[in-house]
Amino acid sequence: MKEELLSRIAERKITVGVVGLGYVGLPLAVEKAKAGFRTIGFDVQEEKVKQVNAGHNYIGDVVDAELAQLVSNGMLSATSDFSFIKEVDFVAICVPTPLDIHQEPDISYVENSAKSIAGYLTKGTVVVLESTTYPGTTEELIKPILEKGSGLECGKDFYLGFSPERVDPGNAVYKTKNTPKVVGAVGKDAQEVIAAIYGAVLGDKVHTVSSPAVAEMTKILENTYRNINIGLINELAILCNRMNIDLWEVIEAAKTKPFGFTAFYPGPGLGGHCIPLDPYYLTWKAREYGFHTSMIEASMMINDHMPEYTVERCGKILNRHRKALNGSKVLVLGVAYKQDIDDYRESPALRVIEELEKTGASVSFYDPYIPQYKQHGKLHKGETALTAELLQHADLVVVTAAHTNIDYDFVQRHAQAVFDTKNVMKEVKERNNIEVL
Repeated sequence: MKEELLSRIAERKITVGVVGLGYVGLPLAVEKAKAGFRTIGFDVQEEKVKQVNAGHNYIGDVVDAELAQLVSNGMLSATSDFSFIKEVDFVAICVPTPLDIHQEPDISYVENSAKSIAGYLTKGTVVVLESTTYPGTTEELIKPILEKGSGLECGKDFYLGFSPERVDPGNAVYKTKNTPKVVGAVGKDAQEVIAAIYGAVLGDKVHTVSSPAVAEMTKILENTYRNINIGLINELAILCNRMNIDLWEVIEAAKTKPFGFTAFYPGPGLGGHCIPLDPYYLTWKAREYGFHTSMIEASMMINDHMPEYTVERCGKILNRHRKALNGSKVLVLGVAYKQDIDDYRESPALRVIEELEKTGASVSFYDPYIPQYKQHGKLHKGETALTAELLQHADLVVVTAAHTNIDYDFVQRHAQAVFDTKNVMKEVKERNNIEVL
């Protein structure tokens, strides 16, 4: 089985399946198709299927023309019918892994995808989980589901592995194509085959590890590392404010050291699907072993508190202008979770808005990438343009995303007061009405 698959991979004669056509799955499907593999995307959302089949892109990191061309020449298609799994030789699972209301892993999307695949799994198929999850998911959850549902034996009849997605939406340098892949598989043969599949797209940018659990832990480590360091910086931001020290200046000074220091920056909280969520997967799994991840949990507490701290600072700024938050007009600039993207998943700005509204503030928002967002079943519509009148009528402007297509000199000139939580206005010369986190 191994040798046959390796030969067909080299000749681009395998068909690739991608389950989940979101921020991870669609870019992966596009890159596989560009590399010469006929690719079928699977998604339960009919709207996504229709858009892909029409050649219409809805993901920022995908080039519109490339998607349209791949669909036009038959290299990429989409369906909601999982019976087409029978036609693929390799299938990557790229579905969401959110947290439930108790802040515990919700792996129902992964589990349901595995069950849907199992019913149509054929001999010689390769299955790879890419969704971020706790160490052990691939072998403890996915493997039994696939074996039971298909009647096939892992390692003998099909191959199974884990390769974490490392997509950084909006990153101008690193995309799916040039970001190295980590591969862990059940057995050496599976490892070799899966590495060859990703290598056909990424060249030598594939790093193999000894097991799926190691690969799963790798992704958790990457994002937990960032969570902890951001937590440290956020805590120092609170302390430096009390000490009347500019932390942003401190960080720039520390960056001059050519070794031993990596710069992280404070903000109104953590956003995106990975960094705020992944540590919860590890802390949840750790409890199974009677272990408490005290350092991780401490950083999570600090980061989770930052939206509330942001609102506290807003109140202090308004107090200096003899105004209260209750009844004040607050304009929030940017609801995306990071700069220059249209993704608001887990955005701290949404928490900031919620906390502001709890105080009685009248809140509006403007985001050039996000005209509206939906939260808790309610649609929130933003301002259509950033005008002088809009800025002048706001008692306070709060910058919560560092979008680069906003004229911040214009903001400064017309705003009564500005709270810049991202230091995006650092080049603005006139600063009498600007306060930085």
